[in-house]
Amino acid sequence: VDTDVHNYWSSAEVLLPYLEPYWRDFLVRGEKPGPRGSFPHGHRPWLHPEGFSRHDIRPETEDDNYLIMKEKHLDLYDIDVAILTADEPLEASTLANYHYANALVKAYNDYMIDWWLPKDNRFKGSIIISPTDPHGAAAEIRRLGGHKDIVQVLASHGSQRPYGDPFYHPIYEACAEVGLPFAIHFGGQGGVNHNAIASGPTAYYWETHALLAQPAMTHVVSMISNGVFEKYPDLYFVVIECGVSWVPSLMWRLDANFKALRKETPWLKMLPSEYCRRNIRFSTQPLEQPQNVRHLWETLEHMDGQNTLLFASDYPHWDFDAPTNLHIPPAWREKVMGLNALEVYKRIEAPAAAARVA
Repeated sequence: VDTDVHNYWSSAEVLLPYLEPYWRDFLVRGEKPGPRGSFPHGHRPWLHPEGFSRHDIRPETEDDNYLIMKEKHLDLYDIDVAILTADEPLEASTLANYHYANALVKAYNDYMIDWWLPKDNRFKGSIIISPTDPHGAAAEIRRLGGHKDIVQVLASHGSQRPYGDPFYHPIYEACAEVGLPFAIHFGGQGGVNHNAIASGPTAYYWETHALLAQPAMTHVVSMISNGVFEKYPDLYFVVIECGVSWVPSLMWRLDANFKALRKETPWLKMLPSEYCRRNIRFSTQPLEQPQNVRHLWETLEHMDGQNTLLFASDYPHWDFDAPTNLHIPPAWREKVMGLNALEVYKRIEAPAAAARVA
């Protein structure tokens, strides 16, 4: 099970048939951060020096986006299930006009269900939301949450507040109601969202990429400390494309502080690390690469990685991780490559997603 597969488009104008006339006019005539066909979003302070996609993946038509994915990923690596995580639609969260953001993600979701899901029975979809309007996001979750091939709710990890804030709880109530996990993915670093880097904007993409864990750390702590998992004990929170080696040290620190200062959050009944093991899952990509891989393995053991990690390739991005090259302990492969995902994404049928150990 690949939990992070980006279904690209060649132009955001594929959304036009799915937008109401009022918002269609915005997309056609309104300002955008690029030429016609660009997706509206508030831009970030840094720019990627190469572009996000691998250089060997250059679709020329809309159909190429699927055909190349099928050839160079799904078939090449015998992917049983590919969870589609969109790409630019996550940036809707950067827009100050949350009405427009809601219209854009709604159009994307309908486009994804109409155009992508029927193309391959390996595809499962994510409901993209703009968390700037939690009640609007909750309505979108309830609108599509019953679709048999929708397996999660997905937001950008760039946000206006830490995700444990009660402001966002209508989203989790809707997720719990329809039985879907809530996931965040690297992105949304601009516009109305706080800068992803705590002390201020970075100058270069490579340093930004190395620091992408900062907002994820904030959200993990916030979700635990604000009692989201006491309020919704069956909710899974999935952190995608934010690295993993930071998790053990953060939990050690949280546990120590909680033991001394637990009077602040009397609603918590367990140690922070226990909530993390029960309710939070992390994608493998981008998995850290120390010179001695056993140093990584020891770190992953401290976060119960055998049970908390979900394989992700991040296709078709420049730092794509092939399933054949995933540097995890060999004994963990069956769980990390598929069985853990089956526990989180309960709508995936086990026979269709039997982990293939390369």
